[in-house]
Amino acid sequence: MTSIRRLSLVADEIHPRHSGALRIAIATQDMRSLNAHFGSAKHFAVYDVTLDGWDFVEAVSFDDVSDETGKHRIEGDDRITPKVNALRGCHLLFCRAIGGPSAAKVIAAKIHPIKVGHPEPIQDVLSRTQKMLQTAPPPWLRKVLAQAGVAEKKPFEDEN
Repeated sequence: MTSIRRLSLVADEIHPRHSGALRIAIATQDMRSLNAHFGSAKHFAVYDVTLDGWDFVEAVSFDDVSDETGKHRIEGDDRITPKVNALRGCHLLFCRAIGGPSAAKVIAAKIHPIKVGHPEPIQDVLSRTQKMLQTAPPPWLRKVLAQAGVAEKKPFEDEN
């Protein structure tokens, strides 16, 4: 049985939840960098990203992770479903790699997986995501935003 721990910030007047934020999960071994495959991630750092910035939402940690050998466990020993369930409500998942069956489960949960070929600081992932929101989001991100009900703010060329 997989042990899951969550550390979540409580929304209050000082740290309100942003409506219209893009919620992203980042696969990490150390809570500092995007540096883990989906199946072997010990942690997922979850953030809300808006046009104006980002806020840490929670850290989700797992005790039972894969060893990245590509070998499957015995039938009935599922480490993927608990991870997918723990990330429900996220719109994007950034990870170093994700297998086909895991990607299918993530997509079925309405989470868009994004593979990043090299480790990078979480701050860089957040900054790049914010820039995508501020500029013209690529078509795949516009689709995610529409499905998530996150409205895009379109600048007015002429306000007269």
